Amino acid sequence: MIYVIRHGQTDWNKERRMQGRRGLPLNDHGTVQAHSLRDALNGIRFDHVFSSPQERARQTAEIVSGRSPVIDERLNVIDLGEADGVRLEELKRVGPLPDPDVYKGIEDPNALVRRVFHFMNELQDTYGREENILIAGHRCTTGCIGAFFEGMPEDGNILTLSSDTGDLKTYQFA
Repeated sequence: MIYVIRHGQTDWNKERRMQGRRGLPLNDHGTVQAHSLRDALNGIRFDHVFSSPQERARQTAEIVSGRSPVIDERLNVIDLGEADGVRLEELKRVGPLPDPDVYKGIEDPNALVRRVFHFMNELQDTYGREENILIAGHRCTTGCIGAFFEGMPEDGNILTLSSDTGDLKTYQFA
């Protein structure tokens, strides 16, 4: 079984800011959310634990699993460039994402999907169906993982498949 968790709350989540690679660690509420996830998954022994390199995702993976995750760059949050930290109400958008004509350094969303799908294909090829795998990520990466299992949404907006902050979704390889 694949357990996909989104990191708990940070101060930037609370302040409703875009949070990319300059994001913050978990705040107190985020730590409580991670402990709630751990309690919800009580009794599950994880054969493998993976995380984004972002501190907030690593913290969540460690709290939930009780062990240090394997860090994989392919699970990193989308690079928001100059939009990182911008308040949501001030953000100039193209669809759900920051406008790359306004903010420099924004990662191509197709590149995000390719790298997360590459990670998931490798996982599927490497591990058996009977293993419990925990993956800690972000809104964008949990959405990509959802698209890997459920198919890409017609409008291409993978965020509709993402987990909420401090939440969990489960999947199984075919």
